[in-house]
Amino acid sequence: MLPRMCRMFGFRSVIQSQVHRSLVQADNALAVQSQHHRDGWGVAYYVDGAPHLTKSATGALDSTLFRRVSGLVSSETVVAHIRQATQGNLSVLNSHPFQYGRWVMTHNGDIPRFEEVRPEIERAIAPRLRRFILGDTDSERIFFLFLSELCQFGPLGGNFVVDEVMTALERAVAKIRAICDGRPDTKASLLSVIITNGAVLLAYQGGKELFYSTYKTRCADRDSCPSLKRECEHATESGFVNHLIVSSEPLLGENVWLPLAEGDLIGVDWRMRLVDGRRANPQATSSEAPALG
Repeated sequence: MLPRMCRMFGFRSVIQSQVHRSLVQADNALAVQSQHHRDGWGVAYYVDGAPHLTKSATGALDSTLFRRVSGLVSSETVVAHIRQATQGNLSVLNSHPFQYGRWVMTHNGDIPRFEEVRPEIERAIAPRLRRFILGDTDSERIFFLFLSELCQFGPLGGNFVVDEVMTALERAVAKIRAICDGRPDTKASLLSVIITNGAVLLAYQGGKELFYSTYKTRCADRDSCPSLKRECEHATESGFVNHLIVSSEPLLGENVWLPLAEGDLIGVDWRMRLVDGRRANPQATSSEAPALG
């Protein structure tokens, strides 16, 4: 069995929603999971298209700041992370999410014997971006390698279609694997990530568990929500969804969860069109998960 490492959470919705239950209140919320992942935490949420980021090098379970931020956040896009360090010391600079401009990324995984390949990975990052690396983790370098690939499609402050984001991520992963994997007596890199600019949100299962949900068994707010659609309580038939949640494990509540297999991608564009890059398409299971209240 693979080590648990970090835990990630990503959320994108057509309406502003609170994620306090997913981060704090549920029996297996991120704060609860942090009792085994005490090496830092971070929450990023978007207001008027701009990311607001709060991070710490302490554990989230007993953090008043984590609970306060999680309770206040109401946004269409939220990304959160709790860290179990594999590379880099305990520092707020090494806590996730990482941010550059509108872009935010979290990583769950590890590049084995990272220091041996670190110089080659850094050489693959665009020189103008390399100087913004602040910490010493493999994760931050994966982020800036992704940005280096993405900037080939246009300025990083501009708008991107989800296919461009997906291509940039796939190219970055391929470069990491070409540099790092295949070395004698070295395990394959683990590269699961969640990436967003507040409009597009994309998740990639790179060897560490990821689950996603786009609908609920029954919405608790169905009688009052002005945005209620069939897609809120059923698998999408139109290709559009009202929300996408991605998590390292299914969270308890009313959402229906599906696993991503290694190599799978899932995401939404700015219109909330679901982009399904799964290699396999398992049936939905009611490992029921988080109400977003």
